Amino acid sequence: MQETDLNPNPLTRKQYLTVSSLLFALFFGAGNLIFPIHLGQMSGANWVVATLGFLCTGVVLPLLSVLAISITRSEGVYDIGRPLGPAFAVTFMVLIHATIGPLFGTPRTASVPFTVGVAPFLPAKYETVGLLVFSAAFFGLAFFISYRESSIMDKVGKVLNPLFLLMLFAIFFVAFLTPMGNAGLQAVTTPYKQNGFLNGFLEGYNTMDALAGLAFGVTVVQAVRQLGKTKPGSNAKVTANAGVLSVAVEGLIYVVLIWLGATSLNDYKLGPDGGGTFAQIMHHYFGSAGQAALAALITLTCLTTAVGLVAAFAQDFHKHFPKFSYHTWLTFICLVSFLTANLGLDQIILWSTPMLMFLYPFSMVLILLSVTSPLFKRDPVVYGMVVLFTVVPAIFDMLAAFPPVVSQSGFALAVAKFQHSVLPFANVGMDWVVPALVGAVIGVVWHLVRVRRGVSALAND
Repeated sequence: MQETDLNPNPLTRKQYLTVSSLLFALFFGAGNLIFPIHLGQMSGANWVVATLGFLCTGVVLPLLSVLAISITRSEGVYDIGRPLGPAFAVTFMVLIHATIGPLFGTPRTASVPFTVGVAPFLPAKYETVGLLVFSAAFFGLAFFISYRESSIMDKVGKVLNPLFLLMLFAIFFVAFLTPMGNAGLQAVTTPYKQNGFLNGFLEGYNTMDALAGLAFGVTVVQAVRQLGKTKPGSNAKVTANAGVLSVAVEGLIYVVLIWLGATSLNDYKLGPDGGGTFAQIMHHYFGSAGQAALAALITLTCLTTAVGLVAAFAQDFHKHFPKFSYHTWLTFICLVSFLTANLGLDQIILWSTPMLMFLYPFSMVLILLSVTSPLFKRDPVVYGMVVLFTVVPAIFDMLAAFPPVVSQSGFALAVAKFQHSVLPFANVGMDWVVPALVGAVIGVVWHLVRVRRGVSALAND
């Protein structure tokens, strides 16, 4: 690694904005539009409390993932898990990329814009063929944009994302001028009457941003290097500063989307997902032209995220499995994502939830450990104890989140009974918190004892 930057001068404001725009575009995709609106409808008058919970996992945690990359001077998911050994790091990297990549996250970037923006224009009998054609064109375009790694920042950060933001804020401006209703007077669904914050917190899982923040590290670090910041310390500083700005804008958009979802209850019933509700909102404000605008808006934001996901996948896998080139891995993920997207949005969401319930606890503890790692010198003992105490609750949560064919089996029901009787917060899907804290205390105490023994040994020599 070079000791000095190729570009010794501070980045200009325009360069910082470009990096921030790239990072925002990578984060903000399909789920970031539809899930906040659905949360607003479910929380109704309690939308503010639910928003606070959602911002924890939808904004604060992704920011911490960017800071984790910066503080540890990592280049991706592998480096975050490296203190636990190469085998764990590779396994964690593969699971993260598989979840936000070809199995769930990346196919969703094509299925959401089709379901919300394109399908309403097609007769029902042509939807299957329509999805096939749309997803083929979508991933073909993502492949084209991602083919040259050096051009990703220019195409996404300077062109696609600013266009998306311009369109989105135009919609917000019209909505503020003529609100659909008073958000504070709308009905509240049962889960959000008592546990609005926790349910909002768990709803933030669906954005997959904490997982994506770790995976996008390699793409962002590479983009910052292209600006001449090749020294690990200065590269990390730029990445962290750009991350703060990008997630701040993302948080503002979330607040407005959740509020918009709550106000929509004045005219529309609670929908099964935020996609259909967003279509209704656009029709309310812009008539039949609103559907076309929505199709363009969602396709644009999903395309930028897809570019980030396929590029990060190809970059990471080429680095750790160099037998195959970046372009080979890029072709692989685009092809598999295309095939998975044609299973349909409902199936993707249905089967992605269990994986998210399993991976999010690990991601959260590893992010927090990385951010605080200077306090215990990134001691593997601390990492190991926290992860060890997290693994069982994470498996329990995964079983409970599976479709009924699994979650209602005799074994799963017996596990759930044990889980709720032994682990605190199991009823709200947060039963990993206390065990993880116990593991952290044991790990830190163990670390301090080892340090003290080492100091004593040196003193006696």
